[in-house]
Amino acid sequence: MMACPICKKNPSAEAYKPFCSRRCADLDLQRWLTGAYVLPEVDEAIPDADPEEG
Repeated sequence: MMACPICKKNPSAEAYKPFCSRRCADLDLQRWLTGAYVLPEVDEAIPDADPEEG
């Protein structure tokens, strides 16, 4: 069984997988809602048009 990703102490409970309790599941949800978990923004530059073309 895998450990809870929040508290790392307890094995995950079937009802709250992958968390060990409702408390840890709620903490994870709170982190998502407050922006603690953010994917980095990738700034992909748009290639400029070739000035020598038409």
